[in-house]
Amino acid sequence: MSQETPPPAVHRFEDLDWDDPLSSLPPGKRPPKELVEKARNSGTKRKKVVRGEAGFFMNRSVMSPGFRVPPHSHDHDELLVVMTGGCEFDDGFGALGPGDAMTIHAGTVYGFTCGAEGLDFLTIRRGEATVDLGS
Repeated sequence: MSQETPPPAVHRFEDLDWDDPLSSLPPGKRPPKELVEKARNSGTKRKKVVRGEAGFFMNRSVMSPGFRVPPHSHDHDELLVVMTGGCEFDDGFGALGPGDAMTIHAGTVYGFTCGAEGLDFLTIRRGEATVDLGS
């Protein structure tokens, strides 16, 4: 008996709610509460657009101008794709602007500061990643 291939899945950004990482993720995968509250207070938010379909996970994050993401690492490789705005990475990793992309290996410690126009970007992974701020 052959297994039938599932049909393509369409994910419409407008149909999705903004994510609350303190309630949508299991305890071991949640970011620190202080970081989530700081993000909320600045207007920073994200939507989980793809949640494991065909093995992909994709978030769309919108961050306010000057928002600082502290040094951290994840347990999955990731691809960041900037839609609008930009950011400057720590440690000489460079800067990204609209249309730019960066691949980051699991375990790499990085942080960045959003530019004057903020940052709207996609994060694509092959698993639901944990965040480690203690690196």
